[in-house]
Amino acid sequence: MNQDEQKALKTEIKELIINTLKVSNVKAEDIDDSAPLFGRDNPMGLDSVDAIDIIMTVQKHFNVRIADQNLARSVLDSIDTLADFIIKEKNK
Repeated sequence: MNQDEQKALKTEIKELIINTLKVSNVKAEDIDDSAPLFGRDNPMGLDSVDAIDIIMTVQKHFNVRIADQNLARSVLDSIDTLADFIIKEKNK
C-alpha cells in the first residue's frame, strides 16, 4: 500500500469514527494521525463506550477481526495504529 492509499485509509477511518459517534464539532483533518484517540488531548472526547462502537464499526466496515481486549487497546491507540492493523489484516 503506497502513501496516498494509506492517507486515504486514515481519512476513511477518521470519517467513519466521526459518523459512527455522531461527532459534530470535529472534521477529519482536525484529527492528528499519531495523537491518542482516548484521553484529554483528543478533540473528539472519546470514552470506553465509544471504543466498543469503534471496534464494532471497524470490524464490519473493513471486514477485519479485533480478537481480544488487549489487542483492541493497542489497535485503538491512534489513527496510525488502527490503519496499520487494518493494512496487516487485509494483507494476510
